Amino acid sequence: MIRKTDNSSLLAHSDKGSHKGIRSWLKIQVESEGYQPPRAGAILLQVMVGLMFFVLVVRFWYLQVHRGEEFARQAQDNRLRIERIFAPRGRILDDKSRVLADNRTAYGLSIVREDCHDIPATLAQISEWSGIPLQQIWDKFRQDRFKVKPFEPLLLITDIDFDLVARIESEIHEWPGLEIVVRTKRSYPERELFAHILGYVAEANEQEMAADSALAMGDLVGKQGLELELEKQLRGRKGLYDVEVDAHARVLGKTLREEPRGGHEIHLSLDDGLQKAAWDALGGEAGCVVVMEPDSGKLRALVTSPAYDNNLFAAGISQRDWDALRTNNRFPLQNRVIQSVYPPGSVWKLVMATMLLEKGVNARESVFCPGQVKLGNQIFRCWKKGGHGSEDLVHALIDSCDVYFYQMGDRLGIDKIEEFAKACGFGRPTGIDLPHEKSGLVPSRDWKRRRFGRPWTRGETYNVSIGQGYTLVTPVQVAVFVSALLNGGELLKPQLVDDATREVRGRVPAKPETLKFVVEAMRRTANGGTAKVVGRKDADIGGKTGTAQVVKLKMTAGDRRLKTSEMEYAQRDHAWIATWGSKEGKTYVVIVMVEHGGGGSSVAGPVARKVYDYLFGPDPNAPMLAMPEPAPVVEHPD
Repeated sequence: MIRKTDNSSLLAHSDKGSHKGIRSWLKIQVESEGYQPPRAGAILLQVMVGLMFFVLVVRFWYLQVHRGEEFARQAQDNRLRIERIFAPRGRILDDKSRVLADNRTAYGLSIVREDCHDIPATLAQISEWSGIPLQQIWDKFRQDRFKVKPFEPLLLITDIDFDLVARIESEIHEWPGLEIVVRTKRSYPERELFAHILGYVAEANEQEMAADSALAMGDLVGKQGLELELEKQLRGRKGLYDVEVDAHARVLGKTLREEPRGGHEIHLSLDDGLQKAAWDALGGEAGCVVVMEPDSGKLRALVTSPAYDNNLFAAGISQRDWDALRTNNRFPLQNRVIQSVYPPGSVWKLVMATMLLEKGVNARESVFCPGQVKLGNQIFRCWKKGGHGSEDLVHALIDSCDVYFYQMGDRLGIDKIEEFAKACGFGRPTGIDLPHEKSGLVPSRDWKRRRFGRPWTRGETYNVSIGQGYTLVTPVQVAVFVSALLNGGELLKPQLVDDATREVRGRVPAKPETLKFVVEAMRRTANGGTAKVVGRKDADIGGKTGTAQVVKLKMTAGDRRLKTSEMEYAQRDHAWIATWGSKEGKTYVVIVMVEHGGGGSSVAGPVARKVYDYLFGPDPNAPMLAMPEPAPVVEHPD
């Protein structure tokens, strides 16, 4: 049986539920219309919106106004870049326009970090191309990367041979950021011959770039010699290109902004042929030769031996080569003309003779030389064991008598010697245009007290009187003084540049007749005295030899003077000769110093003679031997 449902009851129940829902909804509507949100929340929301707006405005101002110019410049730099054009360095030539310092084309390899997508791989490729160890290239990169901007070239290799350049050029398109740079490199065709005069160039360091705004990474500057002293004249001025590039750093075009200007060409007063003759005359001995014009102060030769190849530094010297030069016991880096100081030996007697005449000593007054002088327990010997007998001033110079100058020096005293020697230019630099010139030393009472804390003694005056003891001079100082004897007493600045102005830096405090007396004594010394090795009949020659002891004791048992060949090299005497020569209106001063060479007459004299053979031609009166014969051994300190 089917039961029917009561629909009316269901409707009633449904209607009852609907009415209840409608009443709930109406109640909520009424309550929501009267709802008010908290006032603090609205204020907070408004502040947050305002703050965000303020931050956006400030950021917009910062980017568009405050740093707008900088960002615009960076954007421009991404499109336009500056490429430097290296200016050729000025050449250096001798007095006959023979090239002493030149320029050659060199190729380098640089990297622009901003354009390089994979720096480690790129550096590895550079190492593979060049054969340079990868670690060395990384060291160079790390050292220099903060010295240039990311969009500027960072020079990694400075000198690549042409064959390697051709290979790199064919592959460089695969390595974004790499550039081949064309530059000039310094070249010194004469190598060791002028190394101490010209010096060398190398890349500017941080201190040099900080001191000179015109310098940039990779620029070459003078480090020694004339390259350093004449840096401003030789450097020149770089040019500039504006280079337009695309987003991949490909060059779209170049515009020349400023043309490069090469450095000034410098002509020296030096004679390349004379320099070679003096170098050959030294024959590999450690020493130096100075040839100077006494009237102008111009230097015609300035030789130091041994020397070094300055091309090593211009190309970037290796650690091995640097260590070899630095540890060489013959000191090839030392410029002996201006940086080495020596006891002058008997050459100093020229200064003493000039002083004695000016202080009133009669040139005819004689001193007896028995071969030695005793002072207390000390014995001061003359070079001639048996003595010279009675000697006046001119014969004391000709024979180089030590005893004469011992006694005369003691008579005047160290104070007058010091004053006069300093007035003659000793004890201070000559002003030559080369760096690191030494002053030498003229000792005094005050100097010894400051240096050793002890008073001066008479025996030390004896030593100073013959150019020994504490007295130290440079060869160029001797050249300036001998020139002053000839030019009327003017102490001239030694000039290396041919068109330099004659410069007088002092005067020898002596009358013309005093200077003439000393010059005549030198002439007689070259004609028949200790300097006769340089004498010749076809020219007017004067000279004074000197032998400077470097050890205090030279005697063995039996009071016998040791021969040079019996002594160790470091204990042998220095050999000096100071000369002047004149022929056909041309006058030169020639100074020779040979380290540990022995006697001035036997060692330094022949060197000076060969120099005069170049200046004046071979001596037509020199004896001609069919076969060379060994010279007799003569132990003559002067």
